[in-house]
Amino acid sequence: MRNFAVIVFFVLACASCGPETTVKDAWPYGVRYEIFVLSFADSNNDGKGDLKGLTGKLDYIQKLGVNGIWLMPIMPSPSYHKYDVSDYKNIHPDYGTLEDFKVFTTEAHKRGIHVIIDLVLNHTATNHPWFESAMADKNSPYRDYFVWAKKDSIRNQISKKKVTVDSDNIRQWHEVNGDSTAEHYYGFFSSHMPDLNFDNQKVRDEMVDVARFWMEEMKVDGFRFDAARHLYPSDRAYDCHQFWIWYREQLTKIKPDIYMVGEVYSTDRNEVSPYAKGMPALFNFDLGSRVITTLNTGKDTLDLIANYAEQIDFFKSSNPEFLDAPILTNHDQNRIMSQLGNDPAKARVAASILLTLPGTPYVYYGEELGMRGTKPDEFIREPFLWGDEKITTHWMTPKFNLADSVADVKTQSDDKRSLLNHYRNLIAYRNSSKPLTYGSIEAIADLPSSIVGLKRTFDAKTEVVFHNISASTVKLKLSPDLTKFRNIGFTSDDVITLKEDELTLPAYATIILTH
Repeated sequence: MRNFAVIVFFVLACASCGPETTVKDAWPYGVRYEIFVLSFADSNNDGKGDLKGLTGKLDYIQKLGVNGIWLMPIMPSPSYHKYDVSDYKNIHPDYGTLEDFKVFTTEAHKRGIHVIIDLVLNHTATNHPWFESAMADKNSPYRDYFVWAKKDSIRNQISKKKVTVDSDNIRQWHEVNGDSTAEHYYGFFSSHMPDLNFDNQKVRDEMVDVARFWMEEMKVDGFRFDAARHLYPSDRAYDCHQFWIWYREQLTKIKPDIYMVGEVYSTDRNEVSPYAKGMPALFNFDLGSRVITTLNTGKDTLDLIANYAEQIDFFKSSNPEFLDAPILTNHDQNRIMSQLGNDPAKARVAASILLTLPGTPYVYYGEELGMRGTKPDEFIREPFLWGDEKITTHWMTPKFNLADSVADVKTQSDDKRSLLNHYRNLIAYRNSSKPLTYGSIEAIADLPSSIVGLKRTFDAKTEVVFHNISASTVKLKLSPDLTKFRNIGFTSDDVITLKEDELTLPAYATIILTH
């Protein structure tokens, strides 16, 4: 048996003294970190996060152990969230300049951190020059970049063959300048977000050119594609699948190793799987909801790992190169801590489950601190807590993440038992482990319902993981095939014991065994 101090030493040694694999050479594997720039770090004391502030905090991100950053939209936009773009080849002035972005990517790359940016293809902002021209003149060369229908035909037909109009989506058709008699334009999400017409080859080519700009001139390593399933309506899902296959072909001609991850917001694997052909990485929303349910019940009634392994195999039947992107929550969902009743022990084991799964786990900024938040959206995107007023943003007044509710980076860094240091230690261990980084996954059968168990195997080496998802200590007798796993690679708790064939796991503890 090893005590906690020895285990921590082992983890740190793996991260810094010649690990079998490193974050740098694991790409496109490795752990990712999602950032809302507006809330992250302020460099000029205007209250708003910016690229210079982010660049100044790259050492923090590097110490966390991630090898890729996903930036929520950074392009000019009339909205605070910037998911309606008014210029696809520029930086929002609140965030800085294109030169600031170049400095950021250069400094990130020096640290072995790759850069992924949000690319919103489905729609533009209403103040995008394309849409302004299309509204002003029916003969504009940009008129056909969008989708139009006359009022008297909205319920019966649709021009540009993009959308079948019925009573369910009549609300997605919008008047131009309050004129109810003129042609209406289509905007799936909002009147402020007019949909682009992907039946128009010119629109497709424009979006290849946009991606080329960011890959070649701005040196980004990948894209996260917003609303990927909504480029076409649900009854034209096949056309959407085919677009992404085509788009991937175009992007890989420019940058063969470009990383593409898609937001296909659905928990129905049959609906999601076909998108893997064009986007070989997809966010796993189903997993996040299952982890939350499992931890809140304290019982693995959903067969979490067996279901997950089956799901990955199902996606790989669409694309053998599929690389899952597991998440707990993201910027569109109530924060994981709030969904777990603000219980730090549950948040710790949620992180442990996430970071021991295959693929490229994504951590939403502040998740590693236990930041809280429930909708409306601004309150799940609150300022990051640095413990330094000079860098902490104040573009909004936070409701959930205050000094008396969530410990900041400075405080947690000094606490060896903090959630932040748990993330750091487990990510470091993951980065030192080929089975956890690259390996397959298999559920361990016949366990108590309070234990989630899994095997991760790569190149004939296996590591065994047990998570106690309950509030009680559990004694687990290892099956004969597991008794050879005698070495403790990682543990989250200093009172975990392994004696002969019996493992004692305290509440919400995690252990990784090797041989």
